[in-house]
Formats: sequence, structure tokens, C-alpha cells
Amino acid sequence: MIEEFSKFIFIRGILYRDSHFNEPFDGIVYSVMVGMGFATFENILYVMDGGMTTAILRMFTAVPAHAAFAILMGFYLGKAKFEHKKSYYALHALGVATLFHGAYDYFWFISYVPGIWVGAIVSLVVAVVLSRKAIRLHQFASPFKNKLFHPSHHQKPPPPTIPS
Repeated sequence: MIEEFSKFIFIRGILYRDSHFNEPFDGIVYSVMVGMGFATFENILYVMDGGMTTAILRMFTAVPAHAAFAILMGFYLGKAKFEHKKSYYALHALGVATLFHGAYDYFWFISYVPGIWVGAIVSLVVAVVLSRKAIRLHQFASPFKNKLFHPSHHQKPPPPTIPS
């Protein structure tokens, strides 16, 4: 709760008011940047204590987890800023990120139950799947989207013609 609340307060208290936060997708961008900064600091502490095995394990689990939790938080912060249910979505931002991060940590730290670490991987996979959907939703709704990248423009080009 402390980790996600700290990130939430920083984003909601400082970045949220920035004039460059001008579309819902910016919630994801800013949240991921804050989340990755936090993950970097946390990884340095864990790796100093646990060594190379810890570094490799965290590279494939903790780093994507922090990114996914941040995307989920940012998705709802973007909605909070640009839709009428501001406090409702802000609470969702904090709640969803805390729920996934809490489940992830719980399953990693309950080491006395054999195999329970699988729950951490499941929570990570679910968070990544939801994060990808959140990114697509905000990209599609972006007022700045480039028509070249719109899904309806990803059609096969016509076959080349032979000059006569």
C-alpha cells in the first residue's frame, strides 16, 4: 500500500496538474515513468542484498510487474482527469494498482507454502493482459492519434502493377 500510495500521491499531486497532461493516455505515460523510477531504486536495494540471481529474477518479474501496475494506475488517473467521476476513478487508480501489487508481493513472500509463487506469476500475467487493453483503449480514444496508426489503416497494400 505504501509503494502504490507514494506513486499515486506524486502523480496526482504534482504531474496531474501539469498542462502537458492533456489527454487520458498521459496518465499511463506519467505513471509508468514514476513506477519505473521506483522499480529502479527498489531493484538496486534488492540486488545489493541478493546478488545476481535476484537481479535476473527481478528483471523478468518485478520490472514488468511495476510497469503493469503503473499502467493500470495511469489508465484510471487518465480517466479521472478527463471524465466527470474524478474521485471515483482516482480511487480505482489507487485500488487496482494496490490490489495487483499486493497479490504479487503476497505470493512471492509466502515462501513457506511450496509452489505458491505461481500466484505471483498469475497476478503478473493478468496485470499485463489488462495493461495491454488499457493502453489500446486510451490510444484509440486519444485526440492526438495519428491516422497512419489507426487500426482501420492497417490493410494490405494493393499488389504492384506491371508497367505496360
